Amino acid sequence: MKLLLRKNVRKLGVIGDVVEVNPGYARNRLIQQGLATQPTKANLQKVEQDKALYLEELARQRSDLKTRASLLNGKEITISARANEEGHLYGSIGPAQIAAAMAEAEFFVDAEHIVLDEPIRRLDKYEVELRFAEDVKAAISVWVVPIYDADQEASPAEAPTETSETGTNDADSKE
Repeated sequence: MKLLLRKNVRKLGVIGDVVEVNPGYARNRLIQQGLATQPTKANLQKVEQDKALYLEELARQRSDLKTRASLLNGKEITISARANEEGHLYGSIGPAQIAAAMAEAEFFVDAEHIVLDEPIRRLDKYEVELRFAEDVKAAISVWVVPIYDADQEASPAEAPTETSETGTNDADSKE
């Protein structure tokens, strides 16, 4: 069955394409959800108008993403994490933690835009790529530093230095 796509459909086509699909898929999904219609002359004209509006909106979104990427490019954020003496983290830092740290610094980015080959597992400085679109990218620096734990530093100094008296108690003295 031939249909005219009214919206982009992943793995099928983009707005304005005429595609060949199974009748059941056409009836039960594409037509019912308003993703496609019959390829008549009136529908072709309507879809061409919709496509022009879609392309304008896409261009506006792309310019917004480019502006956002240029503002974020080169920014630095710091993430504090628990680590051992060799600098290995007790756990790892992934896109969600980086996005949260960026939000604290008032740079709002979705975790899905943060590209990491593998989670961060050591204290160090990392260059992290932000990919907003295939050709819209930015790079930020992420410093992973150890958490300064005041309780851990203060506990050895505050440890009691008094020794308990080992004198005899009343029960021992009565014998």
